Amino acid sequence: MGLFITVGLLEDLASHDPEGLAHHRDAFARLSAALAAVGIDWQEPEISDPPVIAAVLAGFPYDHLTHLRRAFVLSEYGEPVTSALETDPAQYDRDRRKIDDETAVLASHLLCHADDSGYYVPVDFDDPLFLGPEAGVDGHGMVGSSQRLLAELVRLAPSLGIHLDAAGTLPAAEASILAGLRTGEPFVAEKFIWHQLYRACRASMADGHAIVFH
Repeated sequence: MGLFITVGLLEDLASHDPEGLAHHRDAFARLSAALAAVGIDWQEPEISDPPVIAAVLAGFPYDHLTHLRRAFVLSEYGEPVTSALETDPAQYDRDRRKIDDETAVLASHLLCHADDSGYYVPVDFDDPLFLGPEAGVDGHGMVGSSQRLLAELVRLAPSLGIHLDAAGTLPAAEASILAGLRTGEPFVAEKFIWHQLYRACRASMADGHAIVFH
């Protein structure tokens, strides 16, 4: 088992999983109601409005997300960013404590999110949201902004050797390189999940669909 990320989830479920469609419609309704209660107006588009940029993404191991978060924290601290697969285990454990410390600040949309469920919505708000248990929102009530997650990914890109253009956009040639990563390359895990999250953010912002962790 691992983490899956989907944009345009209802559209996908309508074709493959009617029972899952009903479940996630209800989940999106709870999310919208909880967001409205804190002043955010957003609803998941209906399946009659399929996403222009399809981003139904394959799963990957949960530890890939931890690797990316570690790289982000080291980059934000101005420390050298090393590949998780090339880092001494003792050092990696020390770096994970830095992740915990930075997560406790409650400011990063990449860090303050459940590993296995929950949402990013295409609304630009400053800090991650922490909705109460009474809201019944997946991901322990933690909701991030697609726009803010994208901004954090853009800041991290140079530390992973990912080359964006002057506008902070991923050129087609660079996207092709990321799509063809091979096992054993430097930062392969970090680059892989960076690319998936980047694509998901762009798709979410283009069409108004949530990024769903499941």
